[in-house]
Order: sequence, then structure tokens, then C-alpha cells
Amino acid sequence: MATSVTVTGTGTPLATADRAGAGVLVRHGDTHLQFDAGRNTVARLLAAGSSPADLTALFLTHYHSDHLVGLQDLVLSHWTMDVYDEAGRMDLVAPNGSTTRFCEQMLDLWDDDLAVRALHNMRPPEPKVDLRGFDTPGRPTEVWSNTRVRVVAGPVRHEPIVGAVGYRIETPDGVVAISGDTTVCDEVAALADGADVMVYEAMRMDVIAQRPPDKQYIMEYHADTRLIGRQMAELGIPRLMLTHLIPAPSTAEEKQLFADEVRQGGYQGELMVCDDLDTVTLHAGTLHSATAQSQT
Repeated sequence: MATSVTVTGTGTPLATADRAGAGVLVRHGDTHLQFDAGRNTVARLLAAGSSPADLTALFLTHYHSDHLVGLQDLVLSHWTMDVYDEAGRMDLVAPNGSTTRFCEQMLDLWDDDLAVRALHNMRPPEPKVDLRGFDTPGRPTEVWSNTRVRVVAGPVRHEPIVGAVGYRIETPDGVVAISGDTTVCDEVAALADGADVMVYEAMRMDVIAQRPPDKQYIMEYHADTRLIGRQMAELGIPRLMLTHLIPAPSTAEEKQLFADEVRQGGYQGELMVCDDLDTVTLHAGTLHSATAQSQT
């Protein structure tokens, strides 16, 4: 049995043709865990060889549309696909506050649709999703587990968003950390310490700094590529996957610029500037890049 990490979406709020919205899929055996659900997540799950019906649990990092806009589609698809795939109940794990309020209300607009379908197919109209809210912890704290996988949530710095978290997934094969949206901060370091794979959002600050002043506000709450490199070097993280790429690269040369800046921060481990569906597989402590080449 192995653990795989697939970036289901590398995009941002600015839609592009080739990048789905934010998301990461972690699989260990028949435990399929999805982290965030940006646009086109359902399609990416299917392309990755998983499915809404296969998901064991879905975890959310914070209340921002580009991380949630695919959630209704995923939950409704999970319910619809149950006709064929006998989908089990799915845990929906999220920080309490605006994120759980969204989850509680997200299907209200679909009440009539669910009622009509339920009457026709003689099934309960409520999707098989169990919302598990948790108070944003002050330090990394377990929020979900089964017999082989443990998920820990920890605070990150994405102000003015309140209650944003990242996640740490521990399996018999190793540890995966996911930053969510954040600045480079001690809180991320606490989640990432000892990880085998780090999935980190990344922004090229020098490019954004060239934009008009009223377009630079996003620099205040995202992760600088050079600072990422410095932090990951200090922690000795062996494999780094960059996602939520700002600005979105469209050529190999533009992707290489992300890698160059991380290297300038001092990071010497294996580095992937990800496209959608790029995957890393852990085999009891060893790593294999399934669908992407490491950047230099």
C-alpha cells in the first residue's frame, strides 16, 4: 500500500483554461481525502482515477470562493453518483465560523431539485455528508482519523480571513503537509516539520509588485517564493510541490522562474512547480514523482 498526493487544482480566483481551482487529493488505500474544492474539482477527481463517490472525507481550509466554488458540485455529484456507485457517507471537515456556515447553507438553493429527484428515485433528499466543524486550534491538533490515517489541522496566516487552516496528513508511508492560503510563517513551519511532502501555495512577489498600487493587496496574505525556499531549506523538507500559482505560468520558462526564486531562498530538495494532476507517491518513506519532472 502506498500514499499518493495529487494536486487536483493549481489555479487561483483568476480562471484559466488549463488550471482548475484549488484542491489536493491524498490517497492511502481506499481512504481518499480531498482538501478544498475549487472550480472543476469533480472533473479533476475523475481524471485522477478517483471520484466523488470514492471520497472518505473532504477538508476545507478557509472561506474563500476559489477554494469552495466546486463544493456544491462535489456534494451533489456524490449524492447523484450513489445511484450507481453506492457511495458511503462522506465527512466534511472545516473550521467553525464562516466556512461551516457556508457548508450549512450551500444546498439551500437546491432544495427543490433534491426533492424532485428524491421523489422520483425514492431516496432521502439529503446528501450523505456529515459536517464536522472544529474550532481553529492554536497549534496543530488532530481533527480526523481512521485506523491508518490521521489528519491534523493548524492555524495559518491569511488575514483578513479569520480561521484559515492548513493540514498535515500522517500515513504509514509518511507525512504530507498542505499550506492552504497563507503567508510564510511559523504556523506553517509547525505543520510542515518532519513532512516528506509539502504542498505550498506560491506567489512571485516581484511580478505583483509591478502592478498598480490598488492591485498589490494580494501580496499581504500569500506566500513569497523566496521565503518559501528559505523556510523549506531550514526545515529540510525533501519534496516541495508549488500550487495556487500567482501569476499563473503558461510556459515552461514561466514555471522555471518560480523554481529559480525558490532556489534563491536556499532550497535544494526536489521541487515541482505543479500543473493540475501532478502526483507524488510515497512508499514507506521513499518518493516517486508520477506525472511531473522536478524543476531545476
